[in-house]
Amino acid sequence: MGRQQAGPAVVTSPAAPLAAFHPLVAAWFREAVGEPSAPQRDGWPVIASGAHTLILAPTGTGKTLAAFLWEIDRLIAEGRETGLPNATRLVYVSPLKALSNDIQRNLDGPLAALRERFAAAGEPFPEIRVGVRTGDTTSSARARMRRKAPHVLITTPESLHILLTSERARTMFAGVRAVVIDEIHALAGSKRGAHLALTLERLEEQVRREGGALRPAGGVIAGPQRIGLSATQRPLEEIARYLGGCHAPDEQTPVDQRFRPVRIVDCGLVKKLAINVITPLAREEDDLGVTVWHKVVDVLHQLSRSARTMLVFVNNRAQAERLAARLNAEMEEELAQPYHGSLSRERREVLEASLKAGTLRVLMATSALELGIDIGSVDLVVQVQSPKRTSAALQRIGRAGHQLAATSRGVLIPTYRDDVVEIVAIAGGMLDGDVESTIVPQNALDVLAQLVVAIAAMEDRPSADLFALVRRAYPFHRLTRGAFDAVLVMLTGGGGELGADLEPRISWDRLTDRISAPRRSRMLAVTSGGTIPDRGTYAVFLPDRTRLGELDEEFVHESRVGDVFQLGSSTWRILLIEHDRVTVRPAPGAPARMPFWRGEFMARSPELGRRVGAIRRLAADPDPAAETA
Repeated sequence: MGRQQAGPAVVTSPAAPLAAFHPLVAAWFREAVGEPSAPQRDGWPVIASGAHTLILAPTGTGKTLAAFLWEIDRLIAEGRETGLPNATRLVYVSPLKALSNDIQRNLDGPLAALRERFAAAGEPFPEIRVGVRTGDTTSSARARMRRKAPHVLITTPESLHILLTSERARTMFAGVRAVVIDEIHALAGSKRGAHLALTLERLEEQVRREGGALRPAGGVIAGPQRIGLSATQRPLEEIARYLGGCHAPDEQTPVDQRFRPVRIVDCGLVKKLAINVITPLAREEDDLGVTVWHKVVDVLHQLSRSARTMLVFVNNRAQAERLAARLNAEMEEELAQPYHGSLSRERREVLEASLKAGTLRVLMATSALELGIDIGSVDLVVQVQSPKRTSAALQRIGRAGHQLAATSRGVLIPTYRDDVVEIVAIAGGMLDGDVESTIVPQNALDVLAQLVVAIAAMEDRPSADLFALVRRAYPFHRLTRGAFDAVLVMLTGGGGELGADLEPRISWDRLTDRISAPRRSRMLAVTSGGTIPDRGTYAVFLPDRTRLGELDEEFVHESRVGDVFQLGSSTWRILLIEHDRVTVRPAPGAPARMPFWRGEFMARSPELGRRVGAIRRLAADPDPAAETA
């Protein structure tokens, strides 16, 4: 067992991790998966105990299945005994819409296999519904979901917020037993994570209000169980506090004793790695030459010959487009395709399937593939230029050898001298498992204002009650009543000179101390919720309204009807530019401009900066005695 905070004793024997599962489920697992991995072996007993659980394990070690399989087994048992209700039992929260669709595919397969196995054994198998609710979900699918709630709901933080701000949709959460937050490190250190933390408290309150079936007899918590998953996170204690939140505020109790207990299953950060740094800069004078990218292409071509499938990470969308086009042009074959968030969902899914099937040899990807979307077995991962964070490099290189016992093969390619130093520092951090610390932002008042409007729009309530709810979320556990009241005053249209001209979003009756909101505030909370900024993009369509992707507004402003550009390794001629979209038709063979997108470059993390500084000091004075002094 890995490290753990205060919590219940583990009652399931580690020697028989599948003993608590239905025999047919255990048999399927042994035949389809094999022996349980470390996060499964150590995680199942803790999850089965009902405790909030944080699992840290490298990419490809089965931690997602560890979180899902126990609840699937419980759904099977409940369905066989009493039948499954028209309510959601498990909520899976993903930071990416694409990851949500991927998880559904990986759930449908095991469920179909289990259904066949139960049928062959003459055993009944309940109808377990799996639903995805993201910004891509059609209105007809949303309506079906309201009529027949999925037992397993896969969603994003923003869509969960919208569901809880809908009078009809939020009733599906009455019986939620567990919430899985995947890639929790990608959320905890941002305002998006602060928004989700408070949304989780809203979910818990909804479950308590409806009196759903929460924990079995002897369970250790009264609300839905929270399960956090990540391959790169540190310090674990901080992430655990973020995951669990706090008990009801009690000013007599020290702050550090108010945190809900979370059990930590620490299976380590790093799989077996094989990392090479290959620089195309043979001589110092080559650094300023114009041939560096030709040399990068030569290196990529040589590497692709030794790999059936190769994933190449770059740091922005324009670079993915340019490098894929250059590799194809110089090799005179369709060797690579770009993959990034400005391609349509349908196009991304085609590329994922092609790489998984082995029909596409090289995929030029941005951070859109950094998280755990299933693209099958990748032989080699290449990072072109520094990703600026050790944790990002670990996530990306970890996509190679995406199985438990496989070695993750990675190649890092710098393109200029300073880049060499950063990449060497990152390689050292990866081998040491020294990832960046996650710092959870505290008291984000803009996020608080959004959630106050959303909560008040659902029902009137005393301000003291709302303040207590907010303080149960870890990012707001130190919020003062004065700061909270200031936010309320601002939302009522007050607040002195800064807030005098604001339209009231809520009402605060000081005599009864009750907060309410007009009907229009609910629509405002739904349409303006979340912390992901508007990017200023134009959608790209064919004349038949087939969506191809997105272009940066600045690129569109510099373009004219008749211009040709490249997107997704294809060339397109502009037919029409409207206020929010561009209509195009194919223009094969025509000279094309490369698109660009603004605001994509990341800053170097402080931890990486310290490693870079140490390398530079060592290079300036390699005497160990001087370095120690």
